[in-house]
Parts: sequence; structure tokens; C-alpha cells
Amino acid sequence: MLKTKLKKNDLVKVIAGNSKGTTGKVLFVDREKGRVIVEGVNIMSKHQKPTQKSPNGGIVKREAPIAISNVMFIDPKSNKPTRLGSEVIKDEQTGKVKRMRKINKSGEILIS
Repeated sequence: MLKTKLKKNDLVKVIAGNSKGTTGKVLFVDREKGRVIVEGVNIMSKHQKPTQKSPNGGIVKREAPIAISNVMFIDPKSNKPTRLGSEVIKDEQTGKVKRMRKINKSGEILIS
């Protein structure tokens, strides 16, 4: 199982592969295989047989998974790709400890 800092609905930029340079929202994260599905990236054609649900069938276009190492999180403020880290924060009122995601360069904590 791969530890990743990306989550669903994060905005990412593809940094390697055929779709290099495109940005999109993360639709699905597969931690077991280390892959993500990004909206509008790595489009593949699937030949669909006619069924009761889709009586016409035909060729359907959909996103295929790409490796997590090929995408980078986009900083919401600067709109530039950046690396993510984590920081342990202690809640003052309850005394509980939480691990939060943070942007390494600016040190800003992400709340999601």
C-alpha cells in the first residue's frame, strides 16, 4: 500500500506522460496500485457492447488511471505545482493530536 498525500477533488498538474502539462481534478485515488484518475487526462476508448442499460453500445471515451508519481498538487493561491508535507497539530481545547496536510514551500496548512 502506497502512502500518498493526494485526495479526491484536489487540483493536480500532470508532469510526465502523454498528457504532460494538463491540469484536472482528482476523481479517484487507488492507494493499493499507486494510481489516480484525473478528470480529462489519459482518455481511452472502450468498445461497449449493447446491453439493457445502454442499448446502442458503441465506443465510449473515459479516463484511465495514471501513476501518482506523474502528477503534482497545485497550490490554490499561486496556481503552481508544489510538494505536500504533513504536520502534527495539537488541538488546544480537546488536547487531541491531528496530522494535517501542508504546502512545503509556504508552510500553509490545507483544510479539506
